Amino acid sequence: MGKQQKLDSREPDDLYAHSAGAIGVLVMVTGGLMAVKTQLGLSWTATVLLTVGVLVALGYAAWRIKTAVTRWWARTPAEKPAAAMAQESPADAAEASEAPVPAHPELTAALTTAAAIGREQVIRADEVTVNTVPTGTIYDFLVPKGRTYADVEKRLGTVAGMFGVTRLHMQMERSRDNERRVKLLKLHEPPFTRQFPTPDRREIKAFAGIPLGHDVTGQLAGVPTFDKASLLVAGMTQMGKTTLINGLITCLLIAYGEFELYLLDGKFCGLTKFEKIATRYESSDDPAVFWDMVKELNARSDARYSEITDAIRNRRPVPNFKPVIFIVDEAADFFAPGATNDEKDQARQIAEDARSLVSKSLEAGISTVLMTQRPSTNAIPVIVRDQFLYRMCLYVASSGTAKVALGDTYFETVAPINPALLDPDIPGQAVLFIKGRSTLIRGFNFEDQFIWSVVDELHAGRQKAEAEKPPATPAERAISLMREKEASFMATAELAKFLGTDPDGKELPELLGVSPNRTSKARGYRLADLEAAARTRT
Repeated sequence: MGKQQKLDSREPDDLYAHSAGAIGVLVMVTGGLMAVKTQLGLSWTATVLLTVGVLVALGYAAWRIKTAVTRWWARTPAEKPAAAMAQESPADAAEASEAPVPAHPELTAALTTAAAIGREQVIRADEVTVNTVPTGTIYDFLVPKGRTYADVEKRLGTVAGMFGVTRLHMQMERSRDNERRVKLLKLHEPPFTRQFPTPDRREIKAFAGIPLGHDVTGQLAGVPTFDKASLLVAGMTQMGKTTLINGLITCLLIAYGEFELYLLDGKFCGLTKFEKIATRYESSDDPAVFWDMVKELNARSDARYSEITDAIRNRRPVPNFKPVIFIVDEAADFFAPGATNDEKDQARQIAEDARSLVSKSLEAGISTVLMTQRPSTNAIPVIVRDQFLYRMCLYVASSGTAKVALGDTYFETVAPINPALLDPDIPGQAVLFIKGRSTLIRGFNFEDQFIWSVVDELHAGRQKAEAEKPPATPAERAISLMREKEASFMATAELAKFLGTDPDGKELPELLGVSPNRTSKARGYRLADLEAAARTRT
């Protein structure tokens, strides 16, 4: 209140000051007019009019001078000299003269709402090509500058919703020459409503890899190789896993070349078609059988790694091993723990040995394919599941179950496909997940006659090659025996008996090409010496 009173007390002083100033201005103006009147001898009216006119003329002249100076200093485009205009860049001139380009209404609305592009951005109509194919409509377009195909890919589900379809109806391809180019396929109907014809031998051989089925456009889709890679296949019962894996084995026999096949048929008859060409075939649901095969393959892996290590130490090329593919149907049955402590310990050891096989045998050329119809959290141990590079999931009941098959972080990857949305009435549909990318496929359903013809042809070829093969040398027979028995050393008497020579083994050094060794227990031959001698003779 005190401060307000002080301000109010100063108002009369301000009024007096303003009044005095106004009186001073009037006195000065009156004096000036009187001087002009006296000097020119004019009346008061003429004097006032003359003075006002002169002041207006001076103000206008000052305004004109100021405007001219300002324009000259700023060098505005309208008043630049012709030489300066000629120095403008062609790009600036083209941009200034470029007329607005119409936007593609459907794509712009869909991608803007899905936040794949900014709200101020558009898909230019002159950069869009729309083609109709038998399965759907293909949109080929460029996203605006500052955006790439990845912005569309990671929001593909939302984009599909803007087109009024599901994620299963949409397939996207990226360009190899432009990061902004996107090709979207929108299906006319749900995927695989009509089944595509199975491929013939020529198509399977021409595929760059191992085909597993058709994609939504009818093109072959699969994995690039089984070299240093393993596959986990999961899905609910009666969804077509066994049919799909029969197609996989058939394509392997046609396209993969020479390899060894280990089969464990947990369904007892699901893989029987391939028994005659398998290196080892077992039809059982006994965990002990699975464990025995795993241990055999781990032993082969260790032996191969020994050869690799020996070659590196001696500066020789690393051996090229024949690929081995181990396929197990109904794998979950072999990891189930029993009720007793011994059975639980056995289950833990089986899981550890299986993990070692899947993770450590790839460099040795041994790959594993596990199938299970119970993709629950504890069906296949996590330490085993985490080792698979390739994942495939058929129809499952929930997203949580899909994570078991495809990985806990699957739905955080780019453009995931939820296997729970697959049509359970269309068997063989699956999400194939390879190196961070998802593809919707449907496995092949080959006729039995076709599979049998492939198996019989391969079996006949192997028999012919075996008949034409020269007899094995004593050293090769000895190496084969020791590898079969997983023995690194064999006594002279045992080896002589196997080869049918004298019991004392006096002929063995000449037959085998190496000298015997003596241990604390017996005199005999080492596997490493026999293998080294065999390599020097080849």
